[in-house]
Formats: sequence, C-alpha cells, structure tokens
Amino acid sequence: MGNALNLSAKHLFLALFTVLIWGLNFIAIYYGLKGFPPLLLCAIRFGLAAFPWVFLLPCPKAPLKYIIGYGIFTFVMQFGLLFSGIQMGLSTGLASLVLQVQVFFSMGLAAFFFADRPGMWKIGGSLISFVGIGIVAFHMGDSSSFVGLMLTILAALSWSAGNMFSKKVDAESPLSLVVWGNLVAFPFMMLLSFFIEGPERMVGALQNISLPTVLAILYIVYLSTHVGYGLWGFLLNSYATAAVVPFTLLIPVIGFLSAAVVLNEPLPFWKILASVFVMVGLVFNLLEKYILATFKRLRLKIR
Repeated sequence: MGNALNLSAKHLFLALFTVLIWGLNFIAIYYGLKGFPPLLLCAIRFGLAAFPWVFLLPCPKAPLKYIIGYGIFTFVMQFGLLFSGIQMGLSTGLASLVLQVQVFFSMGLAAFFFADRPGMWKIGGSLISFVGIGIVAFHMGDSSSFVGLMLTILAALSWSAGNMFSKKVDAESPLSLVVWGNLVAFPFMMLLSFFIEGPERMVGALQNISLPTVLAILYIVYLSTHVGYGLWGFLLNSYATAAVVPFTLLIPVIGFLSAAVVLNEPLPFWKILASVFVMVGLVFNLLEKYILATFKRLRLKIR
C-alpha cells in the first residue's frame, strides 16, 4: 500500500473515472426521484444491481457478517439517507459536496480499526475541507433543507463504515462484493419502502414510469453501482484508505458544474467558496509527500 502519489497511471485514471461517474450520478438521482419515492428508487436499484448477477458471480469468501455489514452500510443506509436528503430539499450540487465528509469519517475509522493512520498534512487537509461543509450548513435557508443536510451527513458516515467492511472482506472480485452487497440491501429496502412509503405509492410509481426515470435507473445501477463501486473496491484493496478516499473530493466539483449546466441550479459565490475549501483540502491530502519533500529541501537550503 502507498499514498496517492504512488498510484500507477492506470489506477489514477480509474480513480478519476470513478469520481466522474459518481459526480454525474447526482443528475441521475434527481431524475429518478422525479418518478419514484426515494426508498422505492433505492430498492429497484439494489434489485437490478443484484439480479441476475448473483447467479453468475460467486459469493465473496468472507464471513457472512462482513458481507451483510457492507450491504447495509454502503447501500441500505447510505443511499436511503442520501435519496431522502435530496427529496427533503438539499440540492443535488450541495448533496454531492456534503457527501464528501465521508473522507474524514473513513480516515478516522481506518485509523481506529486498521491502524491506517493519516499524516498531519492529511488531517490538516481534512479540516480545511470541513470548513467548506460548514459554509454549506450556514447557508441552509429552511428547516427541510437542514434536515436534508443532516441526512446526507449520516449517509456519508454510512459510506465510510461500508468502506471499512469492504477492506475487511478483501474480495478477489470487487464486483462480486458489490453484487452480493446489493442482494443483502434489496429485501431490507423493499420492506422499508412498503411500510414507510406504502404499497399504493409504490404501485402508482411503477404504473406511471417515464423514459427519463428508466434512463436514470439504468445509469444509477450499471454505471454508478456496478462500474463505480467495482472500481472503488479494487482501489481500496490496492492502496491505503487515506490514499484513495481523497479522490472523492473531486465529486462535488463535477456535481456542481453538471447541476448548473443540466438542471440550471444557481451557483452563488458561497457555493464556489465552499468548493474551494474542499478542493484545497484535497490538494493537501494528495500532495502530502510532495509538500513534505519541498519543505525538507527548503530547510536544507537554509542551513
């Protein structure tokens, strides 16, 4: 395992490709929620991500409790909370930014469970990025949006917990873990949708499904879930958590820009300022080795 600067060119491309998929995923979520209530949308996502692939991919060789934990935290909790947060009024652009607090949670959990301790520069970078999240919280104008913000922060915590289970499983095929994790998530989310959203609302959404909703579901399932989480699991198993998770801080930049272009979401100065803090934190995380080497050279020159 190494830090982010030790990624090969191929793996760097895979990391950037993954965050591009996830950044554009918020547009797909927006259109998906236009046609389906959030928990039903999650359930359909999980069902299509699991079937028929569970019959083609073997179950990861790991204790069942880790696979169940991965499915519940990475899928049931993360996406149930995220979709509900957007439904409550948090814009897709802001949701893409707020979800990145998972970087801090992931580093903290990795340090606690795996002794995968980040350096001071990574910690400093995380704190700088957190200022950007604070700016977002300060500008939440109404109670429903603030609830959406809190739900999205909890979704980020769930994602980071799922990352820990992913490292515990250490599956030979990251895609098989994704598929079996979705199999775990599917019945949980169907039951939640049935009891919370109700059968009438579920049937009504299915009867009135539109082409944009279908396309959104296809993107969410096959690109965001299969491709995105398959590549992400591979990278997490190949490098230290602190080396991989900072790449997700690029997601809000893609999320903001795509939401502004496709959905005509406003892009006021405070959103740009929040993004700058997040991006500066990313630079500190990714360039830790370079920054330390530069300071070392400067000290030697001064001497």
